[in-house]
Amino acid sequence: MPDPVLQGVASDETTRPAADPGPAARSPFVRLTELLADIAPGRPALSLAVGEPRHAMPDFVGEVLAAHLDGFGRYPAGKGLPEFRAAAADWLARRYALARRPDAEREVLVLNGSREGLFFAALMARRLLSPSKQASIGAGAPAVLLPNPFYAAYGAGAEAAGCKSVALPLPAGGGWLPDLDALAPELLDRTVALYFASPANPQGTIAPRAYLERLVALCRAHEVMVFADECYSEIWLGAAPPTGILEVVGADFTGVVTFNSLSKRSSLPGLRCGFCAGDARFIDAFGEFRNVAAPQVPEPLQWVAIAALADEAHVRASRDLYRAKFDVADRVLAGHFDYERPDGGFFLWLNVAGLRTGALSGGEAAARRLWQREGLRTVPGGYLCRSGPDGRNPGADYLRIALVQDLATTEAALPRLLAGLS
Repeated sequence: MPDPVLQGVASDETTRPAADPGPAARSPFVRLTELLADIAPGRPALSLAVGEPRHAMPDFVGEVLAAHLDGFGRYPAGKGLPEFRAAAADWLARRYALARRPDAEREVLVLNGSREGLFFAALMARRLLSPSKQASIGAGAPAVLLPNPFYAAYGAGAEAAGCKSVALPLPAGGGWLPDLDALAPELLDRTVALYFASPANPQGTIAPRAYLERLVALCRAHEVMVFADECYSEIWLGAAPPTGILEVVGADFTGVVTFNSLSKRSSLPGLRCGFCAGDARFIDAFGEFRNVAAPQVPEPLQWVAIAALADEAHVRASRDLYRAKFDVADRVLAGHFDYERPDGGFFLWLNVAGLRTGALSGGEAAARRLWQREGLRTVPGGYLCRSGPDGRNPGADYLRIALVQDLATTEAALPRLLAGLS
């Protein structure tokens, strides 16, 4: 029988046996490969599936790397170079209106890309449970709350930590910010952590400051850690940058951790260098864990990251390029698929409800049709979401398209997309 605490809240655990990993626990890209395996691309293939920036790397990368090649000859410290942690703390203090600069020694930790930290975060949260919180959870598995859609690492981390992943409900009237009013106190009492992204992947929603303040207050009242995935923080399409989670907590970072990286900000997905910052107790425990179980980040890569964090010119140029590509989307897709220019990020999130290809419908039908007709590789939105107790997947009617190619390629690809879905 479904857990009564989870009634009305989308939970993978309420719709399938715990022993069955189900499609939501698998990589969306593995599922996409299987979906398209029996058909050939109808035109020269172009991937708009993976959120891997294809913008030019900053021109200083090679020079900085060459200057620090000797660092490949020694093991890097698990917590990161002091210079890297200081650079991350300095960047946070410049980028956001913080009550204070994070303590680089106690409140910042290097990561092998933000995905590593996001994956292990649930395990750290469970290890740090207070006796009172453990008592409120009782003998059952603690819960971890996920946005819906969500980045696959969140769910995988919750599963590895032995937690029950619960998808945050969306408002009944539409919109993609999780409905905080729908979270029952009984559920929050059993929850160890909540993942949240702003700008969101894939829908691009930016959470207003008042929403973040309420989210943090609600979680703190129930001893729920807040893990803010802010790796799209520098790709905003309006006039104002997104509010950061550390901006809304004052000088006390207790219970809140932000995760970021150079992948999206600096178009360096292969650098595999990121950081987390915030709650000192969490950072200390995570640092101890990383010393024995997590991948270290080579020193030369950290020096590249230090240079990238100190430079905003390449970030502005990249952001301008994303804006130019969304200008193309505004022209080509206006009036189609409920297209609206997102607040941030680099994804299109298109409503393709009503499309059918054989037995498939919605996002899956659209992805097969685009591959077969136009050679465009895209991701069904349902592969990024979990179904609720009613069996409804909020992303089933959607298609995700990553605008990560150059401007000329985007100008050619979007008319192909429109033609392929017509």
